[in-house]
Amino acid sequence: MPTSIPADSVGLVQPQQFHFDQPLELACGRQLDSYSLTVETYGTLNADRSNAILICHALSGNHHLAGYHSMDDRKPGWWDSAIGPGKIIDTKRFFVVGLNNLGGCHGSSGPNQLNPETGVPYGPDFPIVTVPDWVESQARLADHLGIQQWAAVIGGSLGGMQALQWAIDYPQRLRHCIIIAAAARLSAQNIAFNEVARQAITRDPQFHDGHYYAEQAIPKTGLMLARMVGHITYLSDDGMREKFGRDMKSGKLSFDLSPQFEIESYLQYQGERFSTAFDANTYLLMTRALDYFDPAASFGDSLSEAVRGAQCKFKVISFTTDWRFSPERSREIVDALIDAGKAVSYAEIDSPQGHDAFLIPIPRYMEVFGACMGQVVADIPCAVQESR
Repeated sequence: MPTSIPADSVGLVQPQQFHFDQPLELACGRQLDSYSLTVETYGTLNADRSNAILICHALSGNHHLAGYHSMDDRKPGWWDSAIGPGKIIDTKRFFVVGLNNLGGCHGSSGPNQLNPETGVPYGPDFPIVTVPDWVESQARLADHLGIQQWAAVIGGSLGGMQALQWAIDYPQRLRHCIIIAAAARLSAQNIAFNEVARQAITRDPQFHDGHYYAEQAIPKTGLMLARMVGHITYLSDDGMREKFGRDMKSGKLSFDLSPQFEIESYLQYQGERFSTAFDANTYLLMTRALDYFDPAASFGDSLSEAVRGAQCKFKVISFTTDWRFSPERSREIVDALIDAGKAVSYAEIDSPQGHDAFLIPIPRYMEVFGACMGQVVADIPCAVQESR
């Protein structure tokens, strides 16, 4: 927890909740008659509302991007290293919007929230949502905030998929699209990892077919295993070797099945922490959204045709040791954009941190990201680029 708020922090922040009564038709064929989105904003919206940035979150992310909710917080928001006054996403220049997606478990309508028709949590009855569904709800949020065009839509991993979908679905509503450590669709291997995670959750005796709220239970073991599997894929072999190697907790073998290597203890710690902070039904929904994402499928399986109508400038960033969303997947996006005649720049950052690198302030990454944001600033049509 901070003893004082750093000068480059957005400081103490409070989330807001926006309710929408306009029914939302979902790709699965179901409809949400009403729903709520939990949102945080930082900085000041300028006079012509042209300096707004949308940050889309990854699988386990949420609306809390930066700053602190109280002085008792152990750490700031998940992208605090990039967002704040004088930082890469400079809140003296930009009005930054982050939200918890539909189906999330941090305040937006989702499995752990009350179903207004029944008065009990949705649980497994919350409908399957997709990346296009999220983008539609985000567009309605923009309407509510009076933002007709985003200066940029930015996201890493699953967030990068949302940024790409924005450029396809609402080409006139963003000037820049920044896609970090993402892919245009999952590989079979990635879908397989997601299925292992889902099986770990649904086979937990405490899952109760998703109705664990009514049973006052938590499928903690399943969530823990799902997170451990996922976390392995977010790290690289080089990164794990550099951080843990074959270091042992006690310095010697105990010849039993208890955790003996530092990497074992680390994974168990991450899994244990996640199992009490995240919702199992939400994890199932989010991994399905990842699996289903495939914008090319509606365009004859051609990603070039899918992005042909886009009007924004694109920046695509990948990391050399990311094997969950490898540089090859980013280059597929870049190649499609070039084939469609779009303005795109690409950077491949050398880093040992694997997929998690998109959350880490690696110097070269920050240099490249900063150059991208400099172009975003230059394209703000209004001269008002400093908050008042």
